[in-house]
Amino acid sequence: MTRTRSLASGLLTFSAAAVLAFTSAGAASAAPSPSDGKANPSVASVSVDAGGAADYWTPERMQGAVPGDTLAGKALERGNRTSPALVEKGKPSSTKGTKGKPTIAQSENPVSHIGKVFFTMGSTNYVCSGNAVTSGNRSTVATAGHCVNESGAYATNFVFVPAYDNGAAPYGKWTAKGLYAPSQWVTGGDMTYDTAFAVVNPDSNGKLLTDVVGGSGTAFNQARGLTYKAFGYPQASPFNGTSLWSCTGKATNDTNNPQFGTQGIPCDMTGGSSGGPWFIQTSSSTGSDGLQNSINSYGYSGSAVMYGPYWGSVIEATYTNAAAS
Repeated sequence: MTRTRSLASGLLTFSAAAVLAFTSAGAASAAPSPSDGKANPSVASVSVDAGGAADYWTPERMQGAVPGDTLAGKALERGNRTSPALVEKGKPSSTKGTKGKPTIAQSENPVSHIGKVFFTMGSTNYVCSGNAVTSGNRSTVATAGHCVNESGAYATNFVFVPAYDNGAAPYGKWTAKGLYAPSQWVTGGDMTYDTAFAVVNPDSNGKLLTDVVGGSGTAFNQARGLTYKAFGYPQASPFNGTSLWSCTGKATNDTNNPQFGTQGIPCDMTGGSSGGPWFIQTSSSTGSDGLQNSINSYGYSGSAVMYGPYWGSVIEATYTNAAAS
């Protein structure tokens, strides 16, 4: 039996055999094709009241936030139509290192456009990772779908903290005014489409996000099997969520759940890293100057590989809607 793990605190929260058959509202009921991610492009979105969100996130609340990866497990449970017994919780992952054990991930200096995402879902505070991307509104952040919407409910108190480092927020907290996700994610929790975009408000000086921190270009419908550099803020042991880490490797298809159409690279980042960017066509020594082409989504127990969704036309449509808002 193949089992999957969440990135969050070593919890096993992903089904190894789930086949999701949800599609966007009004579309046919057939499962979306994972090969190119072009099935039924449809976007769900919501306007957000940002009042008080920045002040809500005190250092204490940031420190106590739960890695948002647990929400992906809940999404998969509601979409699982084959073997609910394979969806497990509360068991530690065997792929995480113990104290003193080397990791695949490499420590990085802060990057101005990569940061932490904090949000509330229900009564629980969560943390993920995110990245500012170039857009017409100069205010768009890419992250994971499960860091924006769970069971059709959208996050509240959503803020992006670029270049977060050991509690420091050199560019402040950027509150969301709009959240965008593929309808396939919102209605069915389909891991094929685990990506979302947040549009943030100007800062207190009226400046727009990417004018202040810069932003990454984006790429969609690219070849498979490319080499990626992924970034994130892993929080579960052996990491502590205070700084930025990265992994680099050539992508391979997920053969355990081929219906997702996802790809994986060697990486052992843990909870808190989900939503962090995957870059292609990097040229600098930091590797953060490339085009964003996926995000950290999930991994498997017993295998230090991070998987991310293929950015096809569905995710491209989501980005386009967010970027033009």
